[in-house]
Amino acid sequence: MRCHRLALGLGFCLVLGTALCVLWVYVENWLPFSYVPYYLPCPEIFNMKLQYRGQKPFQPVAPSQYPQPKLLEQRPTELLTLTPWLAPIVSEGTFNLDLLQRIYQPLNLTIGLTVFAVGKYTHFVQHFLESAERFFMRGYRVRYYIFTDDLEAIPRVPLGPGRLLSIVPIQKHSRWEEISTRRMETISQHIAQRAHQEVDYLFCVGVDMVFRNPWGPETLGDLVAAIHPGYYAMPRQQFPYERRHVSTAFVADTEGDFYYGGAVFGGRVDRVYEFTRGCHMAILADKANGIMAAWQEESHLNRRFISHKPSKVLSPEYLWDDRKPRPPSLKLIRFSALDKNTNWLRS
Repeated sequence: MRCHRLALGLGFCLVLGTALCVLWVYVENWLPFSYVPYYLPCPEIFNMKLQYRGQKPFQPVAPSQYPQPKLLEQRPTELLTLTPWLAPIVSEGTFNLDLLQRIYQPLNLTIGLTVFAVGKYTHFVQHFLESAERFFMRGYRVRYYIFTDDLEAIPRVPLGPGRLLSIVPIQKHSRWEEISTRRMETISQHIAQRAHQEVDYLFCVGVDMVFRNPWGPETLGDLVAAIHPGYYAMPRQQFPYERRHVSTAFVADTEGDFYYGGAVFGGRVDRVYEFTRGCHMAILADKANGIMAAWQEESHLNRRFISHKPSKVLSPEYLWDDRKPRPPSLKLIRFSALDKNTNWLRS
């Protein structure tokens, strides 16, 4: 009799335990999300995300072979308007500015703009700022960040209401290549320490350039790239990618969409942080192996844009070169590099 009761008790405990396990698994799967913050090293604001259950963590695009998108695919005078991954290609005539203003202006956004003015490049600051005050994000709050190794050489340019200038001192380097490879590191550190608290979007551009027509909210996006003016009509086999396998910036002949210019990129401040930090990590890996990519940070920028596709692409009207005549495919030029003596500037 006692053995019979013991067997019944053990059977009951076994059934109860199984039922509790089944109930736990059901409840766990039923919950819509898990309160585990998505981790990023810094800053703290980027940790404030919830990882939804069933949501796969972001993975970069795996290498694959597919036809190269061509900016002039339709007609020689018409630009492509959408990438194969459904990112808009922005150019004159592809957006309604009045509609965009009604969408973005009520958001009270602050747009950041970074430039590096080192050595003789401080000569470009005044012309750059004056043109930005005239054309860049008119009607929005703007915060300029000028990174320089010569604080006294930065001119004081009158700014409009809601537009501020911050001069950020950086270390002086003797070699231009060292300055170039440090750019991604400097931007990512500045975002982590300060800019994430001050701006919503951040664009990183070259100081030896000027705004020639309005640059507005049509350029805002999660992660924004600009097509290089020298290679927009070329096959990707002729792009000046890093072709050495030993570099983390290596790109195969069968890879690549557009060749993007290092003088213009941007997006939401948290996405720019992730992007620049990723490029910096790749640059450090190359440096540890005694390698410098063919075009320094621009090579790493292009490698990363292949695996981390931009959500918006700017046509060459947002990154032109004054030494080139304007082609029929571009209705106007908004931002362009000045004709200059590069050897003298970098000496």
